[in-house]
Amino acid sequence: MEGQKKQVTGYLLFSLGTAVIGSLQFGYNTGVINAPEQKLRSFFNDTWMERYGEPISPGVCTVVWSVAVAIFSVGGMVGSFSVGVMANRFGRRRSMFLVNCLAVIGGLLMGFSTICYSYEMVIAGRLVIGLFCGLFTGLTPMYVGEVSPTPLRGAFGTLHQLGVVVGILIAQIFGLEFLLGSEKMWPLLLALTVAPAVLQCILLPFCPESPRFLLINLKQEEQARKALVRLRGTEDVTEDLQEMKEESAKMAMEKKVTIAELFRSPAYRQPLLIAVMLQLSQQLSGINAVFYYSTGIFASAGVKQPIYATIAAGIVNTIFTVVSLFLVEKAGRRTLHLLGLGGMAISAVIMTFSLYLKDIPAMSYMAILAVMLFVAMFELGPGPIPWFIVAELFSQGPRPAAMAVAGCCNWTANFLVGMSFPKLVELCGPWVFLIFTAFLIFFFIFTFIKVPETKGKTFDEISRGFGAPPPTAASSAEDPVATSSIAVTLAASSPEKEKVPLVEAAAPAAAAAAPPATETTRLNDKPSAQAEKV
Repeated sequence: MEGQKKQVTGYLLFSLGTAVIGSLQFGYNTGVINAPEQKLRSFFNDTWMERYGEPISPGVCTVVWSVAVAIFSVGGMVGSFSVGVMANRFGRRRSMFLVNCLAVIGGLLMGFSTICYSYEMVIAGRLVIGLFCGLFTGLTPMYVGEVSPTPLRGAFGTLHQLGVVVGILIAQIFGLEFLLGSEKMWPLLLALTVAPAVLQCILLPFCPESPRFLLINLKQEEQARKALVRLRGTEDVTEDLQEMKEESAKMAMEKKVTIAELFRSPAYRQPLLIAVMLQLSQQLSGINAVFYYSTGIFASAGVKQPIYATIAAGIVNTIFTVVSLFLVEKAGRRTLHLLGLGGMAISAVIMTFSLYLKDIPAMSYMAILAVMLFVAMFELGPGPIPWFIVAELFSQGPRPAAMAVAGCCNWTANFLVGMSFPKLVELCGPWVFLIFTAFLIFFFIFTFIKVPETKGKTFDEISRGFGAPPPTAASSAEDPVATSSIAVTLAASSPEKEKVPLVEAAAPAAAAAAPPATETTRLNDKPSAQAEKV
């Protein structure tokens, strides 16, 4: 326990906090567009009048508004799909620094839209901001996962979702009429996203590059060691370096993984399926729909200013994300995800019948309670876990491509829910939440059957759990150049285990013959079948 405490340093927390500013940006830009809706519609009408001398028709106004909202998700899809290329080309830290330029451009476009009498600038700004957020939904969890100590990777992984919900809450508060949600101040509300982008750009140079990226991608072992020493607060970082070397040795025997190869390779099929399904479980759970519908639910319960009740739901959102942060390393990722999905399904059923029977006073308050419980259960599991578990399911080679695919699926599902939910409400009324209940039950069953527990495991151990391609722990445990000899334990047909020693690096012919033996012979996947050193 003492060693674990040593690993949490002020410098590590500073680096994580700086990275999570990007998550806060994502949350802020997700929630900021809702409050000034009527002001934006009025602006669209004024601009139309200025240009064409007649008011905009309600239909055209709705189309312009829908495009301004939905274009954010389109930018997110494109951005999330570009994460892998950018992270590998520029590194994690430099990528975050460069991507902030998009936040500045997008914020300024929206901020100056009223001065230029251009609603197209609002749409263009939302597209650029979406691109920015799509990139950060991959870069932040990747960086956080790679700099965090293995025993605390899950707890720190939750910080991404905490940043998102805090961002949403800030947007809701600043969007109040007497703050920045007024007729004159809404451009500033949208442009405020520039401030955290500038702050992050100032702080990032003081943060380290990901040690994994330095050692595995750039082969800069000394730089990686220095970064680890500062992050862990101790000179003894041998264990971390050894784990990275194992992963590096494994990567050296695999060619670089592209998105196309990620889909083609049978070795990545199961972890990729799990990663995609977990992202879909987040968006198809109905959480965005509940936030969309919450104001109406609170209004029906007799709340005079439902916007304050919606802010209260945002506070519940934040509190339970913090609870998840402390529970994830104790209860485990799989357990919390199952608990969250099950709790959301029960809450959705209660919400459905409460809304159907809302004429009964008690049922209206039951609906409010169901909304709060639904939000709380979401932040316990399906909210934070899908973002960081993707980084855990893959080794360094396929990780950026996997993050790109998973992020793109999340944004696509977000876009589809946002576009279809208003129509579904018209068709189904309160029964619409039963659709989400069915999805929640399906994802609960899938998680129970397919999703492994990753708590406390190294990236390589998780990867081996899926029967990943060679080398295994034995062949990658030590660098063959630096080690005089190692042994690989082969799974023989008899109960006896045969040791095949690798000859010293000085014997090139023997050394060259050794790797194929590890490639062509399947190793025992069980944890008990560990490699033995000779």
